[in-house]
Amino acid sequence: MSTVETENSTSSAPTAADTPPEPGTGTATRGAAIGDASVAGGARSGAVARAAGAGHRDRSDASPGAARAVLRLVGSELGLTFRRPRNIAMLILLACVPVVIGVALKAFGSDEETPAIVTQVAGNGLMLTFLSLSMLVQLLLPLAVGVVAGDSIAGEANAGTLRYLLTAPAGRTRLLAVKAVNIGVFGLAACAVVAVSGLITGLVMFPVGPVTLLSGTTVPIMDGVLRVLIVTGYSAVGMAALGLVGLAVSTLTEVPIGAVAATVVTVVFSQVIGAIPQLGPVRPYLLTTWWSSFDGALRDPIATDVMGQGLLVFAAYALVFGAIAWGRFSGRDITS
Repeated sequence: MSTVETENSTSSAPTAADTPPEPGTGTATRGAAIGDASVAGGARSGAVARAAGAGHRDRSDASPGAARAVLRLVGSELGLTFRRPRNIAMLILLACVPVVIGVALKAFGSDEETPAIVTQVAGNGLMLTFLSLSMLVQLLLPLAVGVVAGDSIAGEANAGTLRYLLTAPAGRTRLLAVKAVNIGVFGLAACAVVAVSGLITGLVMFPVGPVTLLSGTTVPIMDGVLRVLIVTGYSAVGMAALGLVGLAVSTLTEVPIGAVAATVVTVVFSQVIGAIPQLGPVRPYLLTTWWSSFDGALRDPIATDVMGQGLLVFAAYALVFGAIAWGRFSGRDITS
């Protein structure tokens, strides 16, 4: 009798093949396949899975497990960004520009119509860093940051991995914050690459010594290096503000190239508006107006009032467009 009952219970037990998949299993499987097929997708999937496990153990925002899960997501996002061939190529291009500028100045020199900052490079290699940043901050740096920012959300939606990322119980707000941190770090890295390349090129090709500032004052070389750090940090904050503009645009579409183009067009449009004399009253409210204000660090004393206004404008743009990104992303139906 017990044998019959055992056989009946055995025969009636559903097998793994007969058991229907739980809701969402197919979606997660497709998301994992897509993640494995994308660049560095395996690393992202592993981080998301670990984040999900940590979140299930303790969903409290203040818990160590939740903090570790967010840090893993940040690390995964940064790894994916800095391993992407496209982003590596952009950083290499940015690093080459100061070298090209240095070679051109060394080979052809300058004339009477050359701006003062260009002429000073021949007398002190440290000035090459300031010259490189002042040239690149107008277009190439915003282009590099705009590509990463515009692709942040729209790229995930286009690849079909956005829904899979949201399976981790970190929530949309945390995911958006991770994306914002990633954009900010990339902007800092881009500015640092230009600064380091300019500094090395200047040391190799030109004499280095006390720095003559734009105000005519000469400061020791270590003071000059400190001002290089200030200029690099200021430029990075400006690029981070642009990154949040691109992040907001990225939440409005599932076409990454459209988000990137819209971000870059916004930069160009702002620069055109700022160049029209009749629209002078609008210039203080444009983000692009303050990107070059780091030249306040080349004066003695440092023009903290001008640079402070620029930082306030950057913060205002970051808050406004960060709120737009959060409002759109938190209420958006994720279909891909």
